[in-house]
Amino acid sequence: MSYRWTPGKGTYSMQALDEAGLLPAFDAQPAAEEWLTLFFEDLLDQGVVEVSLHEEDRLVYGPMPLTP
Repeated sequence: MSYRWTPGKGTYSMQALDEAGLLPAFDAQPAAEEWLTLFFEDLLDQGVVEVSLHEEDRLVYGPMPLTP
């Protein structure tokens, strides 16, 4: 299984996110959630304001805002 965060609203470029290493895949949900805790500010800096977590093509949860 593969988990990944997909950006939602925002003024980002998918190419820029990919080049910055901000579109990784994870083997487990806890690893994906830990990554988001560490990198949410980097996503915000790239213009992402919300994300959703997917397991393969299944939505796990989201969209979730990155700002309070």
